[in-house]
Amino acid sequence: MSNSVPSRPVVLTIAGLDPSGGAGIVADIKTIAAFGCFPCAAITSITFQNTTGVFGAEHQTASSVRSQIQPVIADTRVSGAKTGMLPTPAIIEEVVRVFSQTDLPAPVVDPVMVSTSGYDLIGPEAVDLLKNRLLKVASLITPNIPEAERLSGITIRNPSDMRVAAERIKQLGPHAVLVKGGHRLASERDAVDVLLNEHDEFAEFRDEYIDVGEVHGSGCTLSAAIASCLARGMSVEESVREAKRYVTEQIRALRQLPRIGHGARPL
Repeated sequence: MSNSVPSRPVVLTIAGLDPSGGAGIVADIKTIAAFGCFPCAAITSITFQNTTGVFGAEHQTASSVRSQIQPVIADTRVSGAKTGMLPTPAIIEEVVRVFSQTDLPAPVVDPVMVSTSGYDLIGPEAVDLLKNRLLKVASLITPNIPEAERLSGITIRNPSDMRVAAERIKQLGPHAVLVKGGHRLASERDAVDVLLNEHDEFAEFRDEYIDVGEVHGSGCTLSAAIASCLARGMSVEESVREAKRYVTEQIRALRQLPRIGHGARPL
């Protein structure tokens, strides 16, 4: 069998369902398809939400999540993977087992902890497992500033703090860390992201901060875009750069598009 990247790589997302279509599995599928890849999905939780907030969730069992994944990997060659909402310790343990025991590529981990509206999507025990187990099988983790603070244990005020946080998070096991500055820092006019790659080299990405109000699903979209680029054979830094360009374009486009819903604006 050839080792070349297929012309339409399969990308697997393991995440929660947002019925309003702004975040989670639906956002991932739209993004993976936009990058010319074929999306497959396993749902970890069925949430009850719209653009204004999250009103509850029904979590899947760990065996249900594994049972969704197994037929996919038995039938297709998966070239890229990402995880999003992993709400329970049992699901995190099962996802770790799946990536450890199969030929799935190491995932891009979006450490979804709190919704845009402030709803807790993951409990303290699950956070501990994410830190101590899931990150050891991750190719890249993409925390925003609040998530990076929770994972690293430091307060982030500037890009220098972002670098320290990335170093601390990388010690937990992922090959690379992207600390996202979409929650704009008081010290910066631009949106600043900091990447610590697999070679322990830093790269800083600066983009215009585009103020369109609260945005829904940008983290899901970014991580899905990175996973798609990695599946296409790009390096981590190339994948992050291309994914950021895509998300920035989508946010900028919101200025011209009619509003969907009454809350945060979905990409």
